[in-house]
Amino acid sequence: MTTTTSATSGNSSLTSLLNALGGSGSSSSSSSSSSSSSSAGNPSAPGIGSGLDVNTIVTALVNAKKAASQDQINNKTNQINAELTGLNSLSSALSTLQAALAKLTTTSTFASYDAAVTDTTIASATTLSNAVPGSYTLNVSQLATAQKRSSAVLPSTQAVGQGSLTIGVGANSFNIAVSDTATLADIASSINKASNNPGVVATVVNGTSGTQLLLSSSKTGVANGFTISANATSSDGLQALATQLGTAGNNEAQDAKLNIDGIDVTSASNNVTGALNGVTIALTKTGTTTLNVTQDNSTAQTAIQGFVDAYNAYNTAVQSLDYNSSTKATGALFGDTTMNSVERSVSSVISNAVRGNSIGTLANLGITRNVDGTMSLDSGKLTAALTANPNAVQDLFAGTNGYATKLNTALDAYTSSSGIIATRVKSLNDSLNQLGTQQTALDNRMAQYQTQLQKQYTNLDTLMSSLNNTSSYLTTALQQLSNSSSSK
Repeated sequence: MTTTTSATSGNSSLTSLLNALGGSGSSSSSSSSSSSSSSAGNPSAPGIGSGLDVNTIVTALVNAKKAASQDQINNKTNQINAELTGLNSLSSALSTLQAALAKLTTTSTFASYDAAVTDTTIASATTLSNAVPGSYTLNVSQLATAQKRSSAVLPSTQAVGQGSLTIGVGANSFNIAVSDTATLADIASSINKASNNPGVVATVVNGTSGTQLLLSSSKTGVANGFTISANATSSDGLQALATQLGTAGNNEAQDAKLNIDGIDVTSASNNVTGALNGVTIALTKTGTTTLNVTQDNSTAQTAIQGFVDAYNAYNTAVQSLDYNSSTKATGALFGDTTMNSVERSVSSVISNAVRGNSIGTLANLGITRNVDGTMSLDSGKLTAALTANPNAVQDLFAGTNGYATKLNTALDAYTSSSGIIATRVKSLNDSLNQLGTQQTALDNRMAQYQTQLQKQYTNLDTLMSSLNNTSSYLTTALQQLSNSSSSK
């Protein structure tokens, strides 16, 4: 009995020691024996022999070591991306505002006119920016026409005769060589294909009596009439053709004749330009009517409303990027020096009066600012100002000291390709690139650290597996010794 007690006591002590080293106790010796048997062929497999979860431990240690540096990179990256998003939004709002300002500095915006003819069957009219408002009596006595002449009738296949034709329009002329087999169709083709033709169109008309050659000036007016002759060595037939086409008939060129408020005007074209500054009159028949030229303020009103809308969009963008007093939320550019500078620049321009201008301020034109910073437009007040003095309204915006001129110059410092916003964006992108480099370096360090830990804990796992095997062997041996002692 004494021997048995001693063996049992020794076995218990060894089991406690092995447990302290990470091995299996006596209660699990069968399981440990099975594990050691399965791991003996692969001693480096993580956790197989010892029960140690190497991959989880290594991942946790790597993440813990990486966390502080990774958080710093992530926080800085998020901050920069938020700034970039905010600056892009600000730049977009300013660009939209500048586009509206550009329309206010365009001459045609404030120099737009309407022209209306009372009897539209006689004429119509269009205007340019240099038109002058007024009402005019228009009397059209003659329309401009193009010269047309035709030849005698010939069979379609008959040759006219050889020689040369000279055709002239004004100071310009060209020659056509005619072969002894050429028909009227051949002559027409040669005229139309001539590269130096100054403005004569040839057409063959196949009538009931035969074929005729019809020559027409390509433009109306006496100055665009044509002449035609055959040289002295030409055949009788060709000379006869030239005589026929060179003789005046019933369709000769003539200029348009009209009278504007008692002043006679002639024009080679029925589209009369230059008679009234900035007005083109298109004549369609003879007769008397009235032409009214009036200022069209709709373009200016649309442009000014566009400015107000663009400013309000800018104001909304700035508020969302700064601080929302309703939601108590800060925007991407809260406290940003660039945005604060933009706000001061814009406010400085629109708050001051335009010196030397009879209207003076936006408020006098009907544009006022509300408590929330947005603008409102009194269309009635604007219409009255445009009707009374359109030039003053134009100068208020487009003059040297005008709001659009000065505000556009102020915004250029921020929105140009080399401006403040572009410079900031470039700097922030450079910082992102640096953070990318830091991220790569951190990832490389952590990869090396992970490899090191993986090796160390795999070795530990192998060692613990070996100890488990030893523990299992000793437990079995001691158990056999105990059983032997008991049997005695």
